[in-house]
Amino acid sequence: MLYELPAGLFAAVAYGVIGVAMMALGYVLVDLATPGKLRDLIWVDRNPNAALLLVSGLLGVGIILTTAIYASADDLLAGLIGTVAYGLLGLVLMSLAFVLVDAITPGKLGDELSSPNLHPATWVSAAAHVVLAVIIAAAIY
Repeated sequence: MLYELPAGLFAAVAYGVIGVAMMALGYVLVDLATPGKLRDLIWVDRNPNAALLLVSGLLGVGIILTTAIYASADDLLAGLIGTVAYGLLGLVLMSLAFVLVDAITPGKLGDELSSPNLHPATWVSAAAHVVLAVIIAAAIY
């Protein structure tokens, strides 16, 4: 058991780095979707719409990455590659879902995200993020 510890620690660090990178990319994508700076909307303005959308994206990425890691526990290199690939797929699909919800609903979703009042459309977009993540996770496993 003790001889497996270094390999396990290395795998945890490698997957952790991928997780942080995917969450950072998700943050950038949400920042691009919202007017203004996301950090100011959430931490200065305390905007619930921007926070909910970011949280749903982070949860979605976490669901996908956790499933990809679990499904590839026997092969570290394949697991790392798969985790990156599925993570990127998830981010792309969540971004497309945002664009689709924006296209089929009245108004501009990005503008609603910068509103200080919680908007129901944000819940719709957030739910789409989580549902897509669960679908991708089911496809992985």
